[in-house]
Amino acid sequence: MRGLTHRAVDETAGLPLGSTSNVARTRQALLELAVRRHAEREARVLEVTEMPDPSAGPDALADGLALAVHRSLTEGRELLIARYELALEATRRPELRAFYDRTGAVFEEQLAALLTAVGSPDPARHVLSLVAWADGLMFSCAAGSFSAEVPGLAEVRAGLRELLAGMLGR
Repeated sequence: MRGLTHRAVDETAGLPLGSTSNVARTRQALLELAVRRHAEREARVLEVTEMPDPSAGPDALADGLALAVHRSLTEGRELLIARYELALEATRRPELRAFYDRTGAVFEEQLAALLTAVGSPDPARHVLSLVAWADGLMFSCAAGSFSAEVPGLAEVRAGLRELLAGMLGR
């Protein structure tokens, strides 16, 4: 996070010095821009056309979520680590925390809608469980003690199917 400066953004983007300051005057504004851009990039990990049809049931949901988690662990590893950096920075900046949480709420609402569609009796609680499971797996494999062992798509899918089956009582 120390390397995220107005000057560094200008240099990396090949812009004249001071350009980023015109868009984001303060460190807070720069961090909010980073969070917004990061959320846009993460949303593209699983394209809308690849999202499961909720009427196809929990297995289809597990398949779609597994694809997103696996892509984050493989193709999107740097993006995943950047998310953890931003999340940690948000723990030190209450104003960023509020912005970070509002940005993440969009994903949580989408996941709650999918869980409702597959029959979750408590979508809000199940969103927390699913996110905690996926984030735990991704953190462990991207930055934690399992960073040398990225699970395969089939393993991620099996874990998600087990978790959803337990939640939904199936």
